[in-house]
Amino acid sequence: MTTHADEEADADDLSAFDVENAILTGAIRGRQKEPETGEWKYLVRGEATNGSAVAVVAKFGASRKLLYIITVYAE
Repeated sequence: MTTHADEEADADDLSAFDVENAILTGAIRGRQKEPETGEWKYLVRGEATNGSAVAVVAKFGASRKLLYIITVYAE
């Protein structure tokens, strides 16, 4: 998780477990290509551990094996 994502999760009282659960229970609801880098960002909507709605914006690293969590927010 980026520092920004961690701060946003804290602001919405979301834990790392909530973020993980949102990714595991969620689905990709949108994507956007970065014009400068050509990398794709994905919007995943899922559920926190308490069942509330959470959105996660993430992208894959160059190796396509590491997922970077860019931001997180409660919906």
